[in-house]
Amino acid sequence: MLRKMALVAGALMLTGFMSLPAHADLKLCNKTESRVGVALGYKDKDGWATEGWWTVAPQKCVPLLKGDLIARYYYIFAVDYDKGGSWGGKSVMCTRDKVFTIRGIEDCEGRGYTKTNFFEVDTGEEKDWTVSLSGEKTTQGQ
Repeated sequence: MLRKMALVAGALMLTGFMSLPAHADLKLCNKTESRVGVALGYKDKDGWATEGWWTVAPQKCVPLLKGDLIARYYYIFAVDYDKGGSWGGKSVMCTRDKVFTIRGIEDCEGRGYTKTNFFEVDTGEEKDWTVSLSGEKTTQGQ
């Protein structure tokens, strides 16, 4: 009898775990041997925003946004803190040297920020996405 109760309790626990909602995020994985600083650009209901800096240890992943993704496109700029160089692209957004959240992408320099070239990430409208940094940077360190 005790054994049957334990089996039923175990089955109920498994059912409970299987019904938990999936955890969706925008994650960044650092596949390099260096510490990396990451800035993120995105458009939400209030317009364009950029945020930074996340420091990501070598061979680690961190969530940049938690929860279901609401947009198809996100934008990333990353800096190799140890060896120099960066990963960027053609999408101009605003950053600064210290931790930041900046609303809007217009007139970065006129507002006291730095114009920075981010690369585009197309999530295909998935609710969960992981970006991996590895390989060639767009600019090399000294």
